[in-house]
Amino acid sequence: MKINPSNKKALFALAVGGFGIGLTEFVIMGILTEVSGSLGITIPQAGHFIAAYALGVVVGAPLLTGLGSKLTPKKMLFLLMIWFTVFNTLSGLASGYKSLLFLRFLSGIPHGAFFGIGAVVATKLARKGKSAQGIAIMFSGLTIANVIGVPIGTYLGQQFSWSVSFYLVGFIGLLALGSIYMWMPKIEIEASEKKVSVTKGLKNTELWALIALTTIGTGGFFAWYSYVAPLITDVAGLPNHYVGYAMMLAGLGMVVGNFLGAKMADLFSPLKAVIISLSFMSAILILNMFIATNPYLLMGMTFIIGVISFTVSTPIQMAIINTSKGSEMLGSSMNQSAFNMGNASGAYLAGLPIAFGYGIIYSSLVGACLAFIGVIIAVGILIYRRRREIKYRKMAINC
Repeated sequence: MKINPSNKKALFALAVGGFGIGLTEFVIMGILTEVSGSLGITIPQAGHFIAAYALGVVVGAPLLTGLGSKLTPKKMLFLLMIWFTVFNTLSGLASGYKSLLFLRFLSGIPHGAFFGIGAVVATKLARKGKSAQGIAIMFSGLTIANVIGVPIGTYLGQQFSWSVSFYLVGFIGLLALGSIYMWMPKIEIEASEKKVSVTKGLKNTELWALIALTTIGTGGFFAWYSYVAPLITDVAGLPNHYVGYAMMLAGLGMVVGNFLGAKMADLFSPLKAVIISLSFMSAILILNMFIATNPYLLMGMTFIIGVISFTVSTPIQMAIINTSKGSEMLGSSMNQSAFNMGNASGAYLAGLPIAFGYGIIYSSLVGACLAFIGVIIAVGILIYRRRREIKYRKMAINC
């Protein structure tokens, strides 16, 4: 089937899937108290459900992408969304700590593969020269989930039962299944992509450098985001209900930043766009330390950080796809694993100075340092690429 380059319905189907994934990933944070009370466990134990989901993403991304490399993208995306819908719905039926922990792990497995394969598909569906815009449309589902889906899911979970939040995720999964079935064209994948193996893809040294860049660089955002609630209440001195407003402001910023990042990837090279994004992220997180005690400035800064942090998403995904020639879907999926590793490592590292008594604002300093290390890695990759080009030119001249 010939692909219509302006197939907005197919891109919308990817966005619906992204909305569901964003909802299940973040809504658990808003209903931890309800989950812990219902299952008779502590809040820290309930936090294990977040880690279990992230672990599922890390494990599932390369595994499922490699196993499904011979299937058409449409069939693979459909199967991934079936998996997603089934195990998220079953999560709402869990009756104990161990069962929910296992189901959260299984729920996370299709996450990375869906976004990874979807990102490659989005570049093929977008208009010529607008690949970054296609990826941004897919990721818009995840960002909009933070603005609309997570508040609604949290409200339902708090007012009725935490299980309802997961049933809502399952319903969104059904919508995504229908959208993919009706609107996703049967895209033929490249012959090289069909032959790709996990082992071959993992031998790409530059791919690993970009994975490290994603893990460390985006860890800067998660170092800040993980502790935004105590920053609002304990440092700025605002009431608890302002945390919800702050999260919505951050979500709105993510929506804006997602599409701004796509523009940057088109205007500059993807890797240069990443350098710009992470440089601004490092600077703005340091500034955040000095204005955190002012509630009005802090709320405004929450929106700005949301914008800057998500300008990196599409460019880094484009950089991964461009580097993973012959194994684009595998590389793209692995990048989603890296985002989740950045989530876990950023939150952990930002918690260390707090544990040693240095205060909540130092989580922003940790985030700034991680973002700056990401800049260093990105610059190193650019230098490596230029030296490689010079080497190839000399070899061509000598021949």
